[in-house]
Amino acid sequence: MSRVLQVNLAVPEHNGAKSVGITGIRKQPVTHAVAVRAPGPKGLSPERASGLIGDRIFDTMNHGGDDQAVYAYAREDYDWWENELGRELPGGTFGENLTTLGVDVNGAEVGETWRIGDTLVLQTTFGRIPCATFQSKMGEPRWVKRFAAECRTGAYLRVITPGNVCAGDELKVVERPGHGVTIADAFRTWMQAPERLVEYLKIEGLPEGLKAEIRHRLKQ
Repeated sequence: MSRVLQVNLAVPEHNGAKSVGITGIRKQPVTHAVAVRAPGPKGLSPERASGLIGDRIFDTMNHGGDDQAVYAYAREDYDWWENELGRELPGGTFGENLTTLGVDVNGAEVGETWRIGDTLVLQTTFGRIPCATFQSKMGEPRWVKRFAAECRTGAYLRVITPGNVCAGDELKVVERPGHGVTIADAFRTWMQAPERLVEYLKIEGLPEGLKAEIRHRLKQ
């Protein structure tokens, strides 16, 4: 059964990698149910920027908001990285809200919908683009480039139907758009062949926030 292995919330700490000065990238698992709702646009307060009540995002101009309301990372990809890095990587190390088990997160189609538990419905939007804060936290040489090159990015999700999430909740993929563009495909194109992103604007059902990000990327 595919399920949520952990639900993780931020433990704020000093961040010397960005001018914001504080980060919520370090997350710890919680055992209680957490309410999830659409947070609204980027740029809100740290307490509001995440989709999970009780989580906090401090670099709100670059993270959080409706199309990055929830971040999911697969336990299977952690296991792969543990073998590569030769160190233990507990769930939450990469800053994800949901550590999943039995779900091909990177192989999910962009715009795929997941039902978690009884009511919560989420939709995949894009992969996680690594930043200086992630590099600093990991302490691995050339971590940003290494993480990006593997395309094991995990997935951001938007909230379609609000609800609660708890460790152990079943996770079901309830709908795939059928266009075949996966989270890993889209991330690889973004990083290595951005001129091809114009093709993604034709994908039916692509979140409007992601389309705006693509248009901005194409202008750069």
